[in-house]
Amino acid sequence: MALELEQDFEYKGNDWWEWSLWVDGSERELDQIEYVEYTLHPTFPKPVQKIYDRRSRFRLNASGWGVFTIYAKIVHKDGTTTLREHFLELAYPEGDPAPA
Repeated sequence: MALELEQDFEYKGNDWWEWSLWVDGSERELDQIEYVEYTLHPTFPKPVQKIYDRRSRFRLNASGWGVFTIYAKIVHKDGTTTLREHFLELAYPEGDPAPA
């Protein structure tokens, strides 16, 4: 299995979402990761964040109002890197119309 980025989100109301992004892969592949460096949209107060928590699958938790591409540099324990990108998807709950 190749390393991929997965996400989830929850609409909190008032055009605001809480969302998470993490690395999906085999247990063996995840064990070889030292950390993941996520690069978010430059409007975030801390647009570059390093996550070292293997148990959470290197989960990044954040919140915001818009979609954008997230870049991830997966740094392996042997010093190699794997680059991934993920377009953050957010949606309004069914029956909750998007603002005009």
